[in-house]
Amino acid sequence: MADVTVKELADVVGTSVERLLSQMKEAGLPQTAASQSVSDDQKQTLLLFLKKSHGEAAATPNKITLKRKVTTTLKTGQGGKKAVAIEVRKKRTYVKREELDLEAEKAKEEAARAEAAAQAAEAVAAPAAEEAPAAVVAEAPAAAEAPAAEAAEKPAANAKPAAKAKPATVEEDAAQKRAEAEAAQARQEENRKKSNKTVDKKRVDLRENSRFTDGGEDDRNRSRRGGKGKMKGGRGRQQSANEHAFTRPTAPVVHEVELPEAITVADLAAKMAVKAGEVIKTLMKMGVMATINQILDQDTATLVVEEMGHKVTKLIADNALEVAVTESVSYDGDEQPRAPVVTVMGHVDHGKTSLLDYIRRTRVVSGEAGGITQHIGAYHVETDHGMVSFLDTPGHAAFTSMRARGAQSTDVVILVVAADDGVMPQTEEAVQHAKAAGVPIVVAINKMDKESADPERVKSELSARDVLPEDWGGTVPFIPVSAHTGQGIDDLLEAVLLQAEILELKAHFTGPGQGVVVESRLDKGRGPVATLLVQNGTLKKGDIVLAGTCYGRARALLDENGQQVNGAGPSIPVEILGLNGTPEAGDNFMVVESEKKAREVAEFRENKMKELVQQRQQAAKLDALFSGMGEGQVANLNVVVKTDVRGSLEAIVASLQKLATDEVRVNVVSSGVGGITETDATLAVASGAVMFGFNVRADNAAKKVVENNGVDMRYYSVIYDLLDDVKQAMAGLLAPELREEITGIAEVRDVFNSPKFGQIAGCMVIDGVVYRHKKIRVLRDNVVVYEGELESLRRFKDDVAEVRQGMECGIGVKNYQDVRPGDQIEVFDVREIARTL
Repeated sequence: MADVTVKELADVVGTSVERLLSQMKEAGLPQTAASQSVSDDQKQTLLLFLKKSHGEAAATPNKITLKRKVTTTLKTGQGGKKAVAIEVRKKRTYVKREELDLEAEKAKEEAARAEAAAQAAEAVAAPAAEEAPAAVVAEAPAAAEAPAAEAAEKPAANAKPAAKAKPATVEEDAAQKRAEAEAAQARQEENRKKSNKTVDKKRVDLRENSRFTDGGEDDRNRSRRGGKGKMKGGRGRQQSANEHAFTRPTAPVVHEVELPEAITVADLAAKMAVKAGEVIKTLMKMGVMATINQILDQDTATLVVEEMGHKVTKLIADNALEVAVTESVSYDGDEQPRAPVVTVMGHVDHGKTSLLDYIRRTRVVSGEAGGITQHIGAYHVETDHGMVSFLDTPGHAAFTSMRARGAQSTDVVILVVAADDGVMPQTEEAVQHAKAAGVPIVVAINKMDKESADPERVKSELSARDVLPEDWGGTVPFIPVSAHTGQGIDDLLEAVLLQAEILELKAHFTGPGQGVVVESRLDKGRGPVATLLVQNGTLKKGDIVLAGTCYGRARALLDENGQQVNGAGPSIPVEILGLNGTPEAGDNFMVVESEKKAREVAEFRENKMKELVQQRQQAAKLDALFSGMGEGQVANLNVVVKTDVRGSLEAIVASLQKLATDEVRVNVVSSGVGGITETDATLAVASGAVMFGFNVRADNAAKKVVENNGVDMRYYSVIYDLLDDVKQAMAGLLAPELREEITGIAEVRDVFNSPKFGQIAGCMVIDGVVYRHKKIRVLRDNVVVYEGELESLRRFKDDVAEVRQGMECGIGVKNYQDVRPGDQIEVFDVREIARTL
């Protein structure tokens, strides 16, 4: 800055020349006229003088005070109609560290001075008291008579009696007054310091490089206080500042997460104690777009948890609860032989129930409408050869329904055939059901007491259906019986028990009961009634039973005669009261520990039922029979065929069997003449078969089964059309043929090193097209030295998907760093070619 005259400086400052000259004279500056110049140093000297004269000791401020005021509105009352204005004022003062240090030093010096003055006063007062005349001391009897202990408790500065003694000389008198004055001044200074607030030590311990330190505190919101400075809700009570304060973790918190097979984004975030938005961000980084209610599979959820720094401790299966309940049932000891469970099957009015009636020696048939069994009957009979449990079925629908649900309740099938009637349509169905279930058959040729009985005819007709008698070289025993006279009943039971011995049927007789539901119904007076067949353990009265999607406590157990029993062991059928619903025939039942577990498993099964129905609808589709077969396995195409006449049926079945190959074959589960019935449709569901109708149609009951279970049913009027569809389906079961096609060849001209991809082969495409996403082989002297895939494919600096013949390119071979000039890179593709029969 250039020098200015006194007059120019006065104009800039805004004062008169005479006042400015007088101030400069007081500051000791030499200027006396308006035309004299003033240098920069002289200006600084004048400025410092003026600041000192106005009470400012330094050029820079010693403290700074910051004030802030924030006004907000709080809505109160019903519906937020009333608004209250809240004003928050904050005030903070920052003081220089040097000033705090200076104040602390001054305080120490004053304390030291006061202590020295007090010691001097004690030293002066003591000899003065000793040299005082006795007469003077006598004038103060109160002081003289004061106890020594009371005098000792008083401070030295308050020693009034000794101080009041007259000094011997004038000098001593002056010294005593001086000491009293210094002592009084020291007491006043000490009291003043105690009454004033001390400097907060926390604010002194700031960073060394900090220029200002906090010397004040915030003004609290006046609206939060009650009257007379007390906090609302407490009579003068104050809480410490950090009593409810949140402490920030010093290290990342790692949560241990248990993951089910499916979990939503919100639930996953809750398990990791993070916001759902953080989980969504992590999924977006992984290339997955999800919402807060999106369901994640177990693998994706595991990746998210590990990506966010947490740990997966356990993977929980969806059926973990059901598995836990099932595994909780255990048995001790060795298995013991049990009685066989026999199902009686056959055509209508061939004597099934009459045969059982004779065996049980009761008139069960008399209670049936028209002498025909209308529901499943379960009975156990004590015979001379041992106990046998019988299941009497109305036709075969229930038998097939049980097998469709995976229940294997029958050990032996008694096929009842009337000797005077021969093999009938339901007889053929019974044979097909028994073979499909893999259950041994015992044929009972009934009504041998009639004159028209012809057992040889029955043997001949069943032999044509692959049921060969033992006396004809087969494995099926044929027993002539009569339900009226009892002929051959003992031989029939002996044959059944012989089959049971061959099967070596065993079970545990102690432990919780397990088995299968035979039937269930809703009784108006007693509620749900279920017939259970115990297969393991013992079912007792009062047990908590879980049967399919139903559960409940067994309030009563009834045998086949309606009598109450306390328990039922293996192979014993029993009726149970107390379930909350009617379970399906074929559902497994078991005894569980608590009703809570039974209810949870029942609810889980009910939720899974819808998914199971959808799966069954896709199980029997002709276009979806590409079953996952392993090496050496033969794929089977199960079919059910119904035709209008016997000739067409035999021709179709023979043609289907000729289509069989070493890899796939046709399995005719059931065939017959007539319309498609409900039994045919149920059998197709149980076997996962396709239904073919040649010049016949399905009835309403069969259509309902087909629609509910999604069975693939097709109608034909030309045999060749049926055979062509079967050929296509069988061709779909054949493993496809794999064929390689070379798409391009590139010749390596030179090799370069890349810091990112390693070796890069500079190539010229000499044939076809080189694709980036296809497999490659590296050839050296027409010999394959490596097979893998490309790491990169570039044209100049650009990544490309393909390079055609005659163009140069750079190729990076993945996981191979020994490419040499002269090598050839062969790009090939593997195609699947469908095979035909």
